[in-house]
Amino acid sequence: MTKVNIFRKDNKIFEVECDGHTNYGEKGEDIVCASLSSIVQTAVLGLLMIAELELEMKRDDEQGYLKFTLPEKLDDRQEIQASAILDTMLCGISDLYESFSDYIELEVKNL
Repeated sequence: MTKVNIFRKDNKIFEVECDGHTNYGEKGEDIVCASLSSIVQTAVLGLLMIAELELEMKRDDEQGYLKFTLPEKLDDRQEIQASAILDTMLCGISDLYESFSDYIELEVKNL
């Protein structure tokens, strides 16, 4: 099971942590794990390339672990773009979770 923790402050996502493999299918053929990974990694690419953020990031592909944290200070453009990217990411994860809750644990924490 993949555990996804999303942390919000002032109703804005500032940190995402994904841990573990979904184990829906065989390694290399797990469409749920691949879908979840694609959603999260595309959000990371958007934050890096579109919003031009420098993320604090930890990653271990073998263990299925990814954690990233946004910088504390963002300009107005970065804040708008990051919010759009991360809210869209959450929509995608939530949709996947609705269909595959036996393989994904999703928790959104408001701090």
